[in-house]
Amino acid sequence: MKQTVEDEKVKDKISESDRKLISDKCSEVISWVDGNQTAEKDEYEHKQKELEKVCNPIITKMYQGSGGGGGGMPGGMPGGFPGSGGGARGPTIEEVD
Repeated sequence: MKQTVEDEKVKDKISESDRKLISDKCSEVISWVDGNQTAEKDEYEHKQKELEKVCNPIITKMYQGSGGGGGGMPGGMPGGFPGSGGGARGPTIEEVD
């Protein structure tokens, strides 16, 4: 998300204040993730929702202004948050004889 708002193609479509808002929130969440490596899955999901709450309206407005499709985070969260995705089971390990 942070890279998206810093992209030259996007810079002219988002106001400076919106870019700063997204960049600051991304930095805040990245710092939190770095300092909370042992947090539970629901804590990571809560932080992701906080970030989406800030970013989604701005990105939606940007796409509507450019005539593109609506909403969401372009490309989602690169790499996602640790623990996000399918199940919480971890890798499947098969026994070999």
